[in-house]
Amino acid sequence: MRFLNDLRPSHDLTYNDVFMVPSRSDVSSRSDVDLSTPDSVGTTIPLVAANMTAVSGRRMAETVARRGGIAIIPQDIPPGIVADAVRRIKAAHPTYDTPIAVTPDTTVATALSLMSKRSHGAVLVVEDAKPLGVVTERDCHEVDRFAQVHQVMSSDLLTLEAGQDLQAMFTALSERHVDIAPVLDGGRLAGVMTRKGALRSAIYEPALDSDGSLLVGAALGINGDVRAKAETLLSLGIDVLVVDTAHGYQVRMLEALPAVRAVRDAHADTTGRWVPIAAGNVVSADGVHALAAAGAEIIKVGVGPGAMCTTRMMTGVGRPQFSAVLECAAAARDDGAHVWADGGVRYPRDVALALAAGAASVMIGSWFAGTHESPGDLMRGADGRAYKESFGMASARAVSNRTREAAGFERARMALFEEGISSSRMYLDPQRSGVEDLIDSITSGVRSSATYAGARTVRELGERAVIGLQSSAGYDEGRALHASW
Repeated sequence: MRFLNDLRPSHDLTYNDVFMVPSRSDVSSRSDVDLSTPDSVGTTIPLVAANMTAVSGRRMAETVARRGGIAIIPQDIPPGIVADAVRRIKAAHPTYDTPIAVTPDTTVATALSLMSKRSHGAVLVVEDAKPLGVVTERDCHEVDRFAQVHQVMSSDLLTLEAGQDLQAMFTALSERHVDIAPVLDGGRLAGVMTRKGALRSAIYEPALDSDGSLLVGAALGINGDVRAKAETLLSLGIDVLVVDTAHGYQVRMLEALPAVRAVRDAHADTTGRWVPIAAGNVVSADGVHALAAAGAEIIKVGVGPGAMCTTRMMTGVGRPQFSAVLECAAAARDDGAHVWADGGVRYPRDVALALAAGAASVMIGSWFAGTHESPGDLMRGADGRAYKESFGMASARAVSNRTREAAGFERARMALFEEGISSSRMYLDPQRSGVEDLIDSITSGVRSSATYAGARTVRELGERAVIGLQSSAGYDEGRALHASW
């Protein structure tokens, strides 16, 4: 990357402070751009769902990996729940969506409560692994909530066969004017397919491990028995270990990383399965060099840019994210490492600019919290708008979750010093209510950015991008108007 007219900024920059200048390009189509990441994780798009409790659960991890990214399970999830989530993610089909399945005697109230867990908005009625019917919200309109789903389901089902051509699946769904159909493998339910799902499966390449299962990462903190925590996660089949703390450039992190790396190397020697280690967060070249020397192959960059983070206002600590990524990515290249830009992205342009600054992938938190796939329950405000709650990982709510096993006095003492927002409404965009909708928007924007830069890969985007500086008026000029002036 270079600055327009070689103008070096005199101050640090946010994503809003910069723009990309078109360059001579022989990349004529967005489809010619390969978004596979250069960080050896195995992702085919440069997106990581952040390790936030309000963001990355089983459904998020499964869906994001199916489209080529990866989600990181947060560090404060109980080990038993993590084990169950990883088992189910690895068992999920890489192409077909996992259905919401209920038995015929399930109540309508229960079915309605489950519909918002998936973007396809339908519940399959299943008995002995065979679909009997499908229930949508429309079927439950003005129906007694204690009625059973077999009384309201549509039993005239279109079924698709596993292994069937994606275009044939799409055609069958379109001809029958249905949005969703169960996919059967030998007469047994293998998953569900939607019209959009068929299209996406023809465009995206899932992020898979060597066994053909979906990728998933997990975070661990630097307190307690770090070695034991790493051993547990590796035994579950985790594909990326993220050693995570708000202040990554500290002695405890530098002591924890060699222990994690030793466990990882021993695991690789035994299983032949190498798992990359990510660590952070830092915002300086010195921090990158220290973490890389201690054993991290991927460095998480970002202090304070997240929508739920109050660190900068509480402490004055942090750094504008574009400059942080730019400096840290250059330092990581010198060390043979990579960086993930963590936080501060609100539009597809921000993701493209993070990659232009040298990031291998971009972590997204609150933006993904407002989707069907995030772990929170779907709620509605007084105006009827659907939303989910999000909260920062240093907030009172997150600290309470993380210290649930501590003594009462100790928990109360730690609660005095939280940072971050404990509850914020992340409204679902009616036009993009699922995380796949957001992924479509983001990857479309990034691919277009690459064509403007003449780049065919993520690495080339970081090499070829030409970046200019702009005022707040310049940023506003680029915003679309949804009504006339």
